[in-house]
Amino acid sequence: MKITILTVGKIKETYLKDAILEYKKRLGSYCRLELIEVPDEKVPDKAGEALNESIRDKEADRILKHIKDDMFVVTLEIQGKMLSSEELADKMGQLALGGKSSIAFVIGGSIGLGKAVIGRSDYALSFSKMTFPHQLMRVILLEQIYRSFKILKGETYHK
Repeated sequence: MKITILTVGKIKETYLKDAILEYKKRLGSYCRLELIEVPDEKVPDKAGEALNESIRDKEADRILKHIKDDMFVVTLEIQGKMLSSEELADKMGQLALGGKSSIAFVIGGSIGLGKAVIGRSDYALSFSKMTFPHQLMRVILLEQIYRSFKILKGETYHK
């Protein structure tokens, strides 16, 4: 299975980079992992909704360039469906059994995802009703993907 993590913006914090590299290494036994960062747009303080929508649209165009037709696209959205770790593992297992060998997880920038990306989404996933920094969300997502593979393989890690 190939897993692509598509994100807006670069990680600057060393501790987050280290965590991402650790999970990338761990996931190497279970899948082919590709991490793609697209440039983010500057969001001015007190930007109006029209400007925010324009920014999300520009970032969406950058994201969509990396989404292939055969990818099953999972967008991370506050309004998405919340799953337990076991349910996420089951979802990934069902996708694999259904012949979906390429899954793209998409994390938007600081003001969310553009309508075009949401329109391309096959599944909207929420980790919480809380808002998390999009940089930290990468680590949380990678950990949950790793946990999903461990659950699917029946290996110790998940508790």
